[in-house]
Amino acid sequence: MSEPTKRPLLRRPRFLIAIVLAILFVWARWGPMRPLFEVPYSTVLLDRNGELLGALVAADGQWRMPMGDSIPQRFERCLLQFEDRSFRRHPGIHLPALVRAWMQNRKAGRRVSGGSTLTMQVARLAGSNRERTIANKVGEMLLALRIELRHSKDEILAMHAAHAPFGGNVVGLEAAAWRWFGKAPEELGWAECATLAVLPNSPATIHPGRNRDALKAKRDRLLGRLLHTGDLDSLQWSLALEEPLPEAPLPLPRRAPQLLGTLHATGYGGKRITTTLDGDLQDRASAMADRHANTLRANEVHNAAVLIMDNATGEVLAYVGNLPSATAEHAGSVDIVRAQRSTGSLLKPFLYAAMLQHGERMPDQLVADLPTSYEGFAPRNFDKRHLGAVSASEALSRSLNIPAVRGLREHGVDRALRMLQAVGLKSLNRPGSHYGLSLVVGGAESTLWQLVGAYASLARIAAPTINIQGPAVVAPHVVHQEHEGSQAERTPPLNKAAVYHTLQALQKAERPLAEAGWKHFANARQVAWKTGTSFGHRDAWAIGVTSAHTVGVWTGNASGEGRPGLTGTLAAAPLLFELFSTLPPGEQWDLPYDDMDRMAVCRSSGFRAAPTCEPVDSLWILRAAGRSPLCTYHRSIRVNADATRRVRPGPGSELVSWFVLPPAMEHYYAPLHPTYRPLPPWEAGAGGEEGNELMELIYPEAGARIHVPVLLDGTYGQVVLQAAHRDHPSRIHWDLDGRHLGSTADEHRIPVDLSEGTHRLTLTDQGGRSIAITFQVDRGKRPER
Repeated sequence: MSEPTKRPLLRRPRFLIAIVLAILFVWARWGPMRPLFEVPYSTVLLDRNGELLGALVAADGQWRMPMGDSIPQRFERCLLQFEDRSFRRHPGIHLPALVRAWMQNRKAGRRVSGGSTLTMQVARLAGSNRERTIANKVGEMLLALRIELRHSKDEILAMHAAHAPFGGNVVGLEAAAWRWFGKAPEELGWAECATLAVLPNSPATIHPGRNRDALKAKRDRLLGRLLHTGDLDSLQWSLALEEPLPEAPLPLPRRAPQLLGTLHATGYGGKRITTTLDGDLQDRASAMADRHANTLRANEVHNAAVLIMDNATGEVLAYVGNLPSATAEHAGSVDIVRAQRSTGSLLKPFLYAAMLQHGERMPDQLVADLPTSYEGFAPRNFDKRHLGAVSASEALSRSLNIPAVRGLREHGVDRALRMLQAVGLKSLNRPGSHYGLSLVVGGAESTLWQLVGAYASLARIAAPTINIQGPAVVAPHVVHQEHEGSQAERTPPLNKAAVYHTLQALQKAERPLAEAGWKHFANARQVAWKTGTSFGHRDAWAIGVTSAHTVGVWTGNASGEGRPGLTGTLAAAPLLFELFSTLPPGEQWDLPYDDMDRMAVCRSSGFRAAPTCEPVDSLWILRAAGRSPLCTYHRSIRVNADATRRVRPGPGSELVSWFVLPPAMEHYYAPLHPTYRPLPPWEAGAGGEEGNELMELIYPEAGARIHVPVLLDGTYGQVVLQAAHRDHPSRIHWDLDGRHLGSTADEHRIPVDLSEGTHRLTLTDQGGRSIAITFQVDRGKRPER
């Protein structure tokens, strides 16, 4: 008897089934599959600890938060007990549940149960809740199997929790927790979790806004089941039953709405954004800003912004983009932290530091504060006064415009602009000719964001290297683990010694009377601070720096409308110091001895001491100052016994050192300083002085270029020439290009019509002593008629 013929392997049914199943498994597990959920999500803003700061509704009008990694254990227990107690054991389909649902539906004659597992519900949600037919049910079962092969059980739970409907336009557990209970899912109690667990079962007909009795009954049945399973004890169960259902939907937090809007519009839309903000500090800063809003509104000022930065890390700790109470009428949604505004005087400290670094200034040397005009640009101090001579540090702390402009002209606009860009002011992106000498007195525009970063860079440069992270210049960053535009260079644009002297000037130097009330506070907390006011009183700034933090405040109107009295001192500084009161005090800045030398410094002029100077101080000064000139304001003169006359050498005479300012400086300086002693006159017949020792042109200076504008009536304006003479009374005769203009006594000012071209001006006093200068005149063009 012959052996039976063996059937080919490929024709055996079991083997074919195995191959088909293997192919289906490979396809289900690794085959192409479109994303389950292609829906828009809300943009969610979190603080550094994960607390919700705010959210925006998704593009389709739904509150749908981006999916998280997991769900709270308490909600998971409620959900599984209500929807799918076998979830952890089945492969996505639970046949007993399907059979039971079929029998219940057949007995009732209508659909009363679906038998869907949570995984099948995820499949249905991914299909946008298609019509419930047998064909769709089969499709959901197949998709559920694929989901189970590709995702863990925890991931499936997270997908369900993120996309289940919770009534109205609320989708997902996180949105539901905030909208119905005003808290994060992790903070929900048992009754609240049970309420949300039963909501997706029938959100269109039963939710906190309708059919409340039916909803409460379903919730209470679930709580009873949790008692039976041991998840709740009897006390927890009875307390949970007493909790009321939520009423109307609650608004989501709005703790940083402008920042949320900015990030949403700049690539973070539909994402969960973890920021560097400190939620508690953010709330305090917002509340303080809103308290100051009442004072601002009394002057028709409706907007303000605050930024607080950690100097060591560059992280933004508080971001108030606008007043919380600002209405839509006053652009309350505008993020002013990122808006470009006139910088006022805020760039002056950087010029001061740069001039120190290049040996162009000593920290406290006298600088001129005189009437000044350069090619039609005539800066004025805020109080319209002139001090004649003032120390550079005081000129900075008092924010005097004239010394700053004169310093910028000496230093160079292009050099200053490169340095400002290097400290992070990237908005200054036009050539130096665009800004001109107005660069440091409000002619530039930047943002609170960049300015706070630049001031923080001063603190980072001055701090010991061990205390900072990364390069000295780092732009602020507000998104966690993302440094926005940080500089790659490790070499700072300013050295430690120059920055040290700058911070000392901003911290300790004399303040105007209006700022005197904060001097003790600033010194006690080691705050170096600067105010700024733009032309037309449109912007009021205050920025302060300690070793640990930088705080910036802007106040004004987003519309650009100026208001009288809107100054940095009155409108921004009070809020600045209230904000600093909530922060830890700073530490003293360490002397950077490696960049400094002990120098002999003239106490009167602040220059390096010349042999004729006395008294002289020995001070630690930045090394670059060794290139600055020696003091020229002390002269050795011989006087009589009571120092009231200059005399020739002889019995009774004494050689002394005398502090003498040039005539123009002395003209303004002497009335403000009663202790200043002008040079004593010569004893009769003993001698005399040259004209340039007695007289000086205040305006114009030698070699100046004057621009004469065209007035509204089409005529050219007059130019007022001004001079100073040491002697009182005195008389000066004015001569322009050989033509006698007139004579003046004591107050030496004379108006004159100037033609275009080069002119020579000669001054002669009553003693026949004379001085002469040449200058250029440009006339504006008359409009064509």
